[in-house]
Amino acid sequence: MLKFSFIQEPQIAPNGEWAVYVKRMIDKQKKYQSNLVMIDLNTQQERLFTQREGTLQTPRFSPDGKQIAFVINRSGKNQVWIIAVDGGEAQQLTDFPNGASHPVWSPNSQSLVVTAPLQANQSINSEQDEEDEEALRAYTTERIKYKADGMGLLDETFKQLIHIQLSNQSTQQLTDGAFNHIDPSFSPNGKHIVFVANREEEGDYLLTNDLYSLHLDSQHLTKYTNGGFRLEKPIFSPNGEKISIIGNDMEYEGATLARVLVYDLHKQKMIALTSEFDVTCQDVAINDMGTENSSAGAVWSKDSEHLYFLASDHGATSLYQVDFTKQVNKVFGDKVQIYQFSFDEKQGRCLLAMSDPNTPGDLHVYNLNENKATRLTHANQSWLDQHALAKAETFHCTCKDGTPLHGWIQKPLQFQKDKQYPLIVEIHGGPHLMYSFGFMHEFQVLAEKGYGVLYINPRGSHGYGQHFVNANRGDYGGGDYQDIMAAVDYALEHFDWIDSERLGVTGGSYGGFMTNWIVSHSQRFKAAVTQRSISNWHSFFGVSDIGYFFTDWELQANLLTDPDKLWFHSPIRYVNQIETPLLILHSEEDHRCPIEQAEQLYVALKMRKKTTRLVRFPKSNHGLSRNGDPSLRIERLNEMTNWFDRYLL
Repeated sequence: MLKFSFIQEPQIAPNGEWAVYVKRMIDKQKKYQSNLVMIDLNTQQERLFTQREGTLQTPRFSPDGKQIAFVINRSGKNQVWIIAVDGGEAQQLTDFPNGASHPVWSPNSQSLVVTAPLQANQSINSEQDEEDEEALRAYTTERIKYKADGMGLLDETFKQLIHIQLSNQSTQQLTDGAFNHIDPSFSPNGKHIVFVANREEEGDYLLTNDLYSLHLDSQHLTKYTNGGFRLEKPIFSPNGEKISIIGNDMEYEGATLARVLVYDLHKQKMIALTSEFDVTCQDVAINDMGTENSSAGAVWSKDSEHLYFLASDHGATSLYQVDFTKQVNKVFGDKVQIYQFSFDEKQGRCLLAMSDPNTPGDLHVYNLNENKATRLTHANQSWLDQHALAKAETFHCTCKDGTPLHGWIQKPLQFQKDKQYPLIVEIHGGPHLMYSFGFMHEFQVLAEKGYGVLYINPRGSHGYGQHFVNANRGDYGGGDYQDIMAAVDYALEHFDWIDSERLGVTGGSYGGFMTNWIVSHSQRFKAAVTQRSISNWHSFFGVSDIGYFFTDWELQANLLTDPDKLWFHSPIRYVNQIETPLLILHSEEDHRCPIEQAEQLYVALKMRKKTTRLVRFPKSNHGLSRNGDPSLRIERLNEMTNWFDRYLL
């Protein structure tokens, strides 16, 4: 892990000759360090473009191609900087009290809109109070949404949009109020910005948002939608007549497929271009290589007649195109995870960030005219040249109710015929995400240690249509549990190298819930590792940052309406049935699945004097396995493999 380079957020220059990307590495102190790298798309020559301490993100070329805006936390807070493409020192553009992020260039390259968190009655020019860090203060709130994973207790700041003129660095606050305003985009003439926001009084309860437009001169605000949608990444068409959006009408709440939507400004009407495409229009592939970048959205063609977008289907995330006849075509991608894309101005070239089972992540440039892709980077080649990788074999099977299932199996790295090996079943979180053809470091670690690895997308996963992704709602531990067990049965029947007496299971978040459920409903696994899990839906309802709505969305009940249903689906209800040695891994600062979920399960098992171990990771949140402290990520993997070694090898 310490030797990986993580390739993130590639952006192609308007002229299509150059590109920049964020190269994230782990330094000698085992801390993340990231810099901008410039690459010549013709010669494939690279040069380090920034060398600064801190975590850098969100590089964006100005439309004239002369400057790059980016965000860096060099001062302890994220601030926006700009640097000339032809070199020189970077200039700090913002010094806002709570930081700034997500720079968006105006069409004439003379200004930017950035996003800044501000408290009520606070301006971007306010000086932050010098507080005594040792003084004790009570935290008070009157909101139901008062904490968030990765942020902790919320400080009552809200995301506001700020317009900055580069000529004199003058600033203008465009939005205000106790509302978050996100994803701004300029109109082609530069006179308007469009963005999404939830500006309703009871916005914490209404988990939707609306599409807005703001006239920059008059400050006139126009609301285009009236609730009922979850929207992101609005983009004006080049002719200024329409706005593309990724979103949905929440028909199936959190399990609703993301669609490519278009709002027609003249007809004042929203249409779903992918309504007949039974695939979610996002990258929802899971891996542990830092590919969870923000979406580029649905990007317009130059003639405003069709749009490009990513979509996740049967374990692959590919680049697609849709037109106004609702005809969808795959542009590029097969058995890969494309996690970011960027077009040049003429749309002759498309820069792709891509992962596959044997490649943690690299850049490719796709020539649309020649229908040809060229690999640009080999970021981890030196590591790959020194290590063999376990190969993922695709398989298909059927649950006992006839549900078709898709998964992968890896043999141990030092596999020998006529020898049997233990098998680890991995279960992903979400649950509305998917395992994919992307690279998984964790799976390679297990394979190197001598384990086979089985991973599938049970019902509730994306990639197999709306019915499939909705199928586990209200039925956690039902059909999804049967799917996983059916895949295990299939593997035992078709792969004679698996030792049926040495099965292990692990998963995180929803996968942790399912691990808890499995060991409380089956004795066939000889060891289990539950991570950032849910054990008690009763307490989850009140302690999770999403609990008050997630239980309704997923269990179709909550503590107020049907506490019995929450208890029925709680693994801790069945704790007296757990006999499997269970390792419990949890982060101290996890606000998504708070650590009390682990504590309840651990104490109950200890009271029964069952074999269990609790490992608590300090200063870590729900995303530890993907973007947590590198030392703790390594410790987590060691705890997991040591546990399986103890009971399965």
